Amino acid sequence: MSKKDEFLKTQKILRLSTIGKNKTPHIVPVWYRYSAKKFYIGTNTKTQKAKNAKKNNRVSFCVDTGVNAPNIYGVMGQGKANVILEKSKVKTIAKKILLRYFKTLENKSAKELLDDTDCIIEIIPEKISVWSY
Repeated sequence: MSKKDEFLKTQKILRLSTIGKNKTPHIVPVWYRYSAKKFYIGTNTKTQKAKNAKKNNRVSFCVDTGVNAPNIYGVMGQGKANVILEKSKVKTIAKKILLRYFKTLENKSAKELLDDTDCIIEIIPEKISVWSY
């Protein structure tokens, strides 16, 4: 596995940028899962990021770490987003995402987040840049 792929599988926060009203960027930090060269973000269809991704599937993203050399590393990119709405697929992916952040899905917060997740934003990267210092 490449350093980039290993990094993306171990980091916890992805900054997602979607295009909102008046072509204004909307940037949010999100929990995610990186698998098979794609990113998966669980959310609710009522969120701005989901609404934006449905209207315009062009997105940008950034995952980075460190503030002092030599421990600065990051990955950013652009791609297309698909909003997955199929209930069984949404729950399966949402559980995998949440298990990156909770030891068990029996946790009260994990249950609430799972119940609130009714869509998955799948990001298919088209352009990726990596940096390190």
